[in-house]
Amino acid sequence: MKVLVVEDEQHLAAGLKFNLEAENYDVTTVETGEGGLDLLAAGGFDAIVLDVMLPGISGFDVAQTLRERQDYTPILMLTARSRPEDVLQGFEAGADDYLAKPFDLEIFIARLKGLLRRQRWSRAPEAASDTVEINGRTIDLGNLELRHNGDVVPITLMEAKLLRYLIENEGRAVSRKSILEDVWQLQEDTDTRAIDNFVVRLRRYLEDAPNDPKIVVTVRGVGYKYVKA
Repeated sequence: MKVLVVEDEQHLAAGLKFNLEAENYDVTTVETGEGGLDLLAAGGFDAIVLDVMLPGISGFDVAQTLRERQDYTPILMLTARSRPEDVLQGFEAGADDYLAKPFDLEIFIARLKGLLRRQRWSRAPEAASDTVEINGRTIDLGNLELRHNGDVVPITLMEAKLLRYLIENEGRAVSRKSILEDVWQLQEDTDTRAIDNFVVRLRRYLEDAPNDPKIVVTVRGVGYKYVKA
């Protein structure tokens, strides 16, 4: 498995490379976001370890650029910024997991292995059966894509997780706090607009009129509710 480490702290990058190679990963390191994007343009990586605070463009910008390119290589984001707002900003930019510095090496490797394992599951033939039909759209939650009128639109892992959570709670209002805890595993009493932004994206995928939603509806003073179309 090929891993790209985008990290400007040379001692940390060297340590990650050494330990990942000991786990039999093929590791490439680069110090800037621009350099990472150049390497990723050629493809071939199975996962990205991405620092947030980089010289030049930030890790948030790198993740967002990759997702805009429809590159869905799994991203494990590293940062010293660990407030819930920062974590959700990383997820909103396109990260699949988020680890605050300083971190335990064993936890880092376990989180990376978990990302790669989920990626393999999503590519497995049986994942194709994990689909739902919503308002004339077919959403494949395993392979992370939406099909409608002959078009195929990729969705992110975090969008799929949020949609699955709403579907599992069909007809029930779910609070932002419960989404933070159950979808993002953030044990905080902090509401952020990032959740609203994810909901806006889901509505663009699912609704005929996203500004007048009928499927993912707002429950004033509580949060959101999925109503089966």
